[in-house]
Amino acid sequence: AMFFGFTHCPDVCPNTLARLARLRKTLGKGDGAFEILFVSVDPERDTPVELANYVKLFNTPVTALTGTPAEIAEVTRSFGIYARKSPTENGDYTMDHSAQVLLFDKDDAFRGTISFDEGDGPALQKLRNIAG
Repeated sequence: AMFFGFTHCPDVCPNTLARLARLRKTLGKGDGAFEILFVSVDPERDTPVELANYVKLFNTPVTALTGTPAEIAEVTRSFGIYARKSPTENGDYTMDHSAQVLLFDKDDAFRGTISFDEGDGPALQKLRNIAG
């Protein structure tokens, strides 16, 4: 399960990662049920240390990835992910980004998505179909 997000996200990102952790636990196969990849769309703030601290919050193994702005732009483009810096009123910024989880099988073949507003039942069925 691959999700693109950022550590300063107020809701979608932490909720999605917490949901993936919960779905993994529900499958009943332990941490090996499926891998969770979190790819930062905010490489300016999401350093490797920041990412490592962030994914610890979910009490399950999550592989967090970042890179240079050019590398992240290439990865988001190659996976069809929308990501754009959006200034806030206080002079800071947030990141607008796609919120779906991309699903791949053990052979790295794309198998579908889980949308942010999709129920856990259909999401679990997709994961069962892929994870076996």
